[in-house]
Amino acid sequence: MASRTLSIAALPGDGTGPEVTAEAIKVLAAVAASEGISYDIEMLDWGGDRYLRTGEIIPDGGLDLLRSKDAIFLGAIGHPGVAPGILEKGLLLELRFKLDQYINLRPVKLLPGVETPLAGRGPGDIDFVVVRENTEDLYCGVGGYLKKGTPDEVATQSAVYTRKGCERCIRWAFEYTRLRNSPKKTLTLVAKTNVLTYGHDLWWRTFQEVARDYPDVKTDYNHVDACCMWMVKNPDAYDVIVTTNMFGDIITDLGGILQGGMGVAAGANLNPDVSPNGKRGVSMFEPMGGSAPKYTGTNKINPIAAINAMAMLLEHNGHPRAAARIDKAVAHVTGTKMASQAAGRMGHGTREVGDLVVAAL
Repeated sequence: MASRTLSIAALPGDGTGPEVTAEAIKVLAAVAASEGISYDIEMLDWGGDRYLRTGEIIPDGGLDLLRSKDAIFLGAIGHPGVAPGILEKGLLLELRFKLDQYINLRPVKLLPGVETPLAGRGPGDIDFVVVRENTEDLYCGVGGYLKKGTPDEVATQSAVYTRKGCERCIRWAFEYTRLRNSPKKTLTLVAKTNVLTYGHDLWWRTFQEVARDYPDVKTDYNHVDACCMWMVKNPDAYDVIVTTNMFGDIITDLGGILQGGMGVAAGANLNPDVSPNGKRGVSMFEPMGGSAPKYTGTNKINPIAAINAMAMLLEHNGHPRAAARIDKAVAHVTGTKMASQAAGRMGHGTREVGDLVVAAL
């Protein structure tokens, strides 16, 4: 990317979200200064406190504001004073759907010095990526109640799959596998075609048809239950996984713990499309650890996942060298400076870990 200013909307959010966001921005400032990257950040107070104060989650004009940005950085969502589902649906899912962030990208990479629950496994054994479809499936909210609150209550929740939704996700995954250029160069479809015989048959047929355009990429298939087993037994077998929204939600959390916990896991919600005027869709980058309200203000929460998310933001927005420098610095810090990735046991505080990454740049 040229010298154009990178425009970022930052939503620090709830709980420890503002603390990890501060460290990610600290690292961004340091690498941007040395790489000559021009950027601006607009801080937005969307989250639980604002909702409790005003009753609104996304203010009027908020989506248009985000559409004017290059990227969104999200710290965390989840407030003990707000019922579960309100912020998740009203902010996270709303942004994914309204901004058409149809790719959820989750790297699963074990860093040096980070413990995994898999005995005998090291950084060279766990290094794959999950590409999750992000705007269809059970998350569309199709369903309802009959006789709610009575002994005869019926609840339905229908999954929705479209050819367009399947194909654009699968095609993006093939392109990503090709660009990742791992020695395996293999894309694995994860579904449940033996039971979910309509929607997942559509996924299977689309996968086979799109694969013809990528003869250089090897293909594989796992039922989702087998995938969960193989991720634990042989994580080194995977390169890139492409899967449905619901199954992706589950296996990426399994991947998160394999890579050492949510303190290091980062992800992206991508709209990779480019408009006729040349503007790319707005994508959102976030640590996966949640708001962890019990650690708010204690300087104990791990900021590594947020820093990793900032590296992903830079990579996606045309600054791969800066992203690679952050990745290298993080690996140095986890490998040589931190006692653990668990909150309160890192051997350093939140702010100090951010300082260590800056120093390692």
